[in-house]
Amino acid sequence: MTSEADIAREPESDLGSKAATAGGILGALAMTSCCILPLVLFSLGATGAWIGQLGALYQYKWIFFAFAGASLAYGFWKVYRPALRTCTDGSCERPVNQRFMKGALWTATAVVALSLAFPYIAPPLLGY
Repeated sequence: MTSEADIAREPESDLGSKAATAGGILGALAMTSCCILPLVLFSLGATGAWIGQLGALYQYKWIFFAFAGASLAYGFWKVYRPALRTCTDGSCERPVNQRFMKGALWTATAVVALSLAFPYIAPPLLGY
């Protein structure tokens, strides 16, 4: 039986937070695959017909957005909600690096937002 003193108020360190963060990052990368990624690759000197094929992924933009949004929402919920964690025998699990997780989630959120806004901000930036 655990007492109140054995319960620490720290975020959980489980696979869910890591998976949600990874899903948010992968979703953000998928969001960039149709618009921003080809532009970045071309700017870095990568060439080839395969870069043009990335534009075919534009029709799946909203599916990628739904996946990224759900992963990011779950990740933010897992990282920012306070969770009770039990400590047994005076030792507790080492918590997930919350600072890294928060930084990765906020970066992925910025990439998703940029991907959604890119079709609207690209013409003035590129001189169309």
